[in-house]
Amino acid sequence: MRLSIKHVTSFQYEVGPSYGLLQVRKTPQSSAAQNVVDWDLSFVGAEPQANFIDQHGNRVDLIEVLPDVETIELHVNGTVETLMDDGVLGADTAPMPLWFYLRQTKLTDAGHAIDDLIKDMPTDGAANIASFHELSERVRARVTYTPGETGVATTAADALAAGKGVCQDHTHIFLSAARKLGVPGRYVSGYLMMTDRTDQDASHAWAEVHLDGLGWVGFDVSNGISPDQKYVRIAQGLDYADIAPTKGVMRGGLRENLFVSIQVQQ
Repeated sequence: MRLSIKHVTSFQYEVGPSYGLLQVRKTPQSSAAQNVVDWDLSFVGAEPQANFIDQHGNRVDLIEVLPDVETIELHVNGTVETLMDDGVLGADTAPMPLWFYLRQTKLTDAGHAIDDLIKDMPTDGAANIASFHELSERVRARVTYTPGETGVATTAADALAAGKGVCQDHTHIFLSAARKLGVPGRYVSGYLMMTDRTDQDASHAWAEVHLDGLGWVGFDVSNGISPDQKYVRIAQGLDYADIAPTKGVMRGGLRENLFVSIQVQQ
């Protein structure tokens, strides 16, 4: 399937910042799951300085915000041919070893609150695709998909306690459980083509776990499926903090407003 993606992120200020340096993770890589046909990342109110591949294998663009501008825009226009039908990405060449993805983070560590979700589940090498689809169902049953109730700083423990969240929260909880079971897991960000709409106001998130004999396998907890050809992978890491589309340092500036517009269509 060939997907067309347009993504605009706009930061608007009443008084522009005097200085800003941002990391931008919005460029996909070709892999067993997809082939990047074309991709253009451009900026208004900022200038590119450098780019590099981070420790998780993500493309990172470093941009400097122009002094005192009141509008900063990041524009994505791209086409990706998606290839994966069953969510099985297999082995990859990311530089980090598997054991690194057993590490809990501030966002994923739910402590003993996760114990009920993983009760009676197989650990380490005994885990299989069926057991993780079961885990996905348990997470979705415990935490109702509810937009607007959580944010980027919400932890897996917070979302479990509230019983509400979005794809980011479902993914953090799923990863917390997988790692406690002794299975490497990573957070994946990207785009999902919806069947009922073209315009969206947020990108998507799902999890991948590494299973013996299969490699990395994806699970979209919020939708109860494994990723297929409607999904485009952008970045991967331990949690949302590793793959945030933009993060960095801003000095000065008053009353920031953020606007996001995304279109994904065949």
